[in-house]
Amino acid sequence: MRVLPLAILIASASLVACATTRMSEPEKLALYSSHAGAPVKQIRYTTPIGWDKVDDDHLLLTTRPREAWLMRVSGPCLDWGSGKPVIHISSQAGYVSTGFDRVTVPGVPVSCRIEEIRPVDVAAVRAAQDRIATATP
Repeated sequence: MRVLPLAILIASASLVACATTRMSEPEKLALYSSHAGAPVKQIRYTTPIGWDKVDDDHLLLTTRPREAWLMRVSGPCLDWGSGKPVIHISSQAGYVSTGFDRVTVPGVPVSCRIEEIRPVDVAAVRAAQDRIATATP
């Protein structure tokens, strides 16, 4: 019976990603940044339910249906072109820390250090996406 909750989690993460794929990278960054809180030093980390490339320097990591993090990274690891590869985020004792942990993409020889992590108000992002969707003809 755990299949249904997992399907709901995957569907909700997919909805956030699908709604932002039609936006340009600067628009996505502006949306997430405007609904992001102050930077934090570390976050508790388990297997994420989804992620979205915002631009070559930022990614949105969704860890729970109502919990997402805007991460700024240094380096070219998010500059892989088209498609959505698997990413790996290093962690220590169940936590990801800024300035220490890294994002890697299998097959890409360079990793990126996580420079900043900011909590994102997922409900506010979804509300903004709904307003954008209803305003678009």
